[in-house]
Amino acid sequence: MTNAELSARRASAISRGVGVSTPLFATRAKNAELWDSEGNRFIDFAAGIAVVNTGHGHPRLVEAVKAQIDHFSHTCHQVAPYENYVELAERLNAAAPGDFAKKTLFATTGAEAVENAIKIARAHTGRQAVIAFSGGFHGRTFMGMALTGKVQPYKAGFGALPADVFHVPFPTEAHGISSADSLAAIQNLFKADVDPARVAAIIFEPVQGEGGFYPAPAELVRGLREICDQHGILLIADEVQTGFARTGKLFAMDHYDVAPDLMTMAKSLAGGYPLSAVVGRAEVMDAPQPGGLGGTYGGSPLGIAAALAVLDVIAGEGLCDRAQALGDQLKSRLTGLQNEVPEMADIRGPGFMVAAEFIDADGTPMPELTAAVRDEALKRGLILLTCGVYGNVIRFLSPITIEDEVFAESLDILTESLRVARESVVGTRAA
Repeated sequence: MTNAELSARRASAISRGVGVSTPLFATRAKNAELWDSEGNRFIDFAAGIAVVNTGHGHPRLVEAVKAQIDHFSHTCHQVAPYENYVELAERLNAAAPGDFAKKTLFATTGAEAVENAIKIARAHTGRQAVIAFSGGFHGRTFMGMALTGKVQPYKAGFGALPADVFHVPFPTEAHGISSADSLAAIQNLFKADVDPARVAAIIFEPVQGEGGFYPAPAELVRGLREICDQHGILLIADEVQTGFARTGKLFAMDHYDVAPDLMTMAKSLAGGYPLSAVVGRAEVMDAPQPGGLGGTYGGSPLGIAAALAVLDVIAGEGLCDRAQALGDQLKSRLTGLQNEVPEMADIRGPGFMVAAEFIDADGTPMPELTAAVRDEALKRGLILLTCGVYGNVIRFLSPITIEDEVFAESLDILTESLRVARESVVGTRAA
C-alpha cells in the first residue's frame, strides 16, 4: 500500500491531534536506516526523537527482549516484583551524578517520570510551587503542559492548567538572554509572585529539546544549585532527551560540577521499548508513602531487559566517545557551510545533540528556510526534525551507532539540501 493510501486511512481513523512530521509509513528499520511502505530508503536523523541512540534493532537489545519474553512479559512489579527491575535501579543509582545515596522509580513515559518527580518533590518538601523555564518541554499531561514553556501546539485549547507553576526565561545567546538574566528573573519572581519558602522544585533541561537545543550554561546550573541550597528547594534535571550518551556523556549533567536532587529519564533508556525513570537522593525518593508511586506498566520487564542491554552497549561500544566524534564532524561540516548559508546563524550542542538555527541578517527567525531544508532533505532520503519556539531550528538526532559510510552519505545529502533550500527561499525573497 502506498504512503498516500495509508495517509488517507490514518486521517479517517486517528485523531488529528496526533501530528506527524513526515508523510512516510515505516515498514522496517536497521540501525540508522529506515524503509517505507513503498520500499524507499531513508537515513534516520530523528531516531524516534532521540529514542534509539543505540540504533534500530540493535542485536543485543533484540536478544535481551526475546530472552525476557521466554520467561514472562508482565506481572506488574507492585504485585510480583522481579530481579532485573532491582538490577537496573542499582546500575542507574551508581551511574547518576552525585556523591550520595540514591534510589530509583520506574514508570513508562517521560511525562510520567516528570509527573512523579513533581509528586516526590512536593511530598519531600511539603511545598507546592514549581519553577520551570520558557521554551522547556516536559510532556503533554496536565502537569507536563503546565511546566512546558511553549503554548503552541502543546497548551492551546486545553483549558486551565495546574496552579503554582512559574516560568522564567532560559538563557539563549542567539536571542540575547544570559544566565544572569535568567537567575535575576528567579529573584524577581521571589519578590513579586512566589515566596521561595513555598517552592518545592526548579526543573530544567540541561539542553532544551523542543525549545531549540539550547545548552544550559554552567553559570546557570551553578546558580540554580545555589538558589536551591539557599532556600531548601529541590533541583530536578529533566534528562528525558539528553540522557544515555547523546551529549557525549552518559548524562548531560555529567558535564557540570553540580548534581541535581532528582533526574528524569526516558527515551533512549530502553532503546525503543517504553520505560522511564526517576532517580534521586534516597531520602527524597522515600518521601511518598507506599502505594503513592507506581503504575500497572511501570518498569515493564521487557523495557527493563532492553535498558540493561542499552547500558552494556553504551559501555561496550564506547558510545559516549562516538557521540562526541560524530558531533564534532557534523558541526565542522555545518560551520564550513556558513559562508554559503549565512542564515544558519548558530550551530550548537554538546556531543551528538546538535542543532542549527536559521536567522536572517535583521535577527528575524526563518522558519520557512528551516522547513525548506527539512523538506529538501526528505526528498533526498534524509529524515530531519525541526524544533524551537519559532520553528527555526533543525535538530540532528541520528543513532550514535550509525555506520561511518552512512553518516558520510547523510552529510552530503544535508549539504546539498542546505544549498538548494537556501536558493529556493532566499533567492525567492531577493526576487
